[in-house]
Amino acid sequence: MGFGNRNIGYGGIDMTGDLRLRLARPDILLAPGVYDALTALLAAQAGAEAVYLSGANIAYTRLGRPDIGLVAMTEVAEVVALVRDRVALPIIVDADNGFGNALNTQRTVRMFERAGASAIQLEDQVMPKRCGHLAGKALIPSAEMVGKIKAAVDARHDAGTLIIGRTDAVAVEGFDAALERAARFAEAGADVIFVEAPESVAQMRRIVSTLGGVPLLANMVEGGRTPILRTTELQEIGYRIAIFPGGTVRAMAHAMRAYFASLVQTGSTAAFRPQMLDLDGINAVVETTALLDLGRTYDGGASG
Repeated sequence: MGFGNRNIGYGGIDMTGDLRLRLARPDILLAPGVYDALTALLAAQAGAEAVYLSGANIAYTRLGRPDIGLVAMTEVAEVVALVRDRVALPIIVDADNGFGNALNTQRTVRMFERAGASAIQLEDQVMPKRCGHLAGKALIPSAEMVGKIKAAVDARHDAGTLIIGRTDAVAVEGFDAALERAARFAEAGADVIFVEAPESVAQMRRIVSTLGGVPLLANMVEGGRTPILRTTELQEIGYRIAIFPGGTVRAMAHAMRAYFASLVQTGSTAAFRPQMLDLDGINAVVETTALLDLGRTYDGGASG
């Protein structure tokens, strides 16, 4: 069932695959946002082909803080390793701005790749960075980001590990400048391009018509600057990857706020139980029986 083998995931199926081959298919790749091993497991059980480990989600859940560059590189790497230990789905990892200059970026790529990342996303914001849909962003020079993309490509151990180049220039330098930056990132060797926060479907179509020679990623943020489209609509426009990075934590926070309010008000979980798993239910999700059965295969005939 996936215990002890990174190549065998939920249901005993090899799902690591090769993202490069997957992106060659005509259908768009949907990558739900996750923030820990449990959410990644639930995504796998729902049939997701890949997951997106969002830096914002890690800030929200581990720190209880906003996405303003507070999460450390080692904290992200730890989460990557925990997710990889539990699921074999390709993991697209948000590496923010590489956590420093080109040399820092190389260390980030090496560490995340060792931890189990299948694709590593790098952006052109300064340090500290902030959420791509917040105001007040600032960028490093385009030439510096080109150097960081080249450094990332040189640092990866496996050519199958994809480097995603993201620009936040739409909100800072304008749409045309964002397209120019994105084209330079592709020329520098980025395998996937991510133009953050386009503000209309017309802009999204122009991104594809201008940069369509490289796989493009669309970011769907509830309440953000970009129109929320279905994956079928994004595929029709020409995007190859669709991420819904924060939907998971927003759904969790909504449910948990209601749960805690009910518990404090009523002094019991009874009113909320129709919306909860019981003990057997959560044990089924985390495959307790399968893990205990696996443990018994190593008992060596011991009794008691």
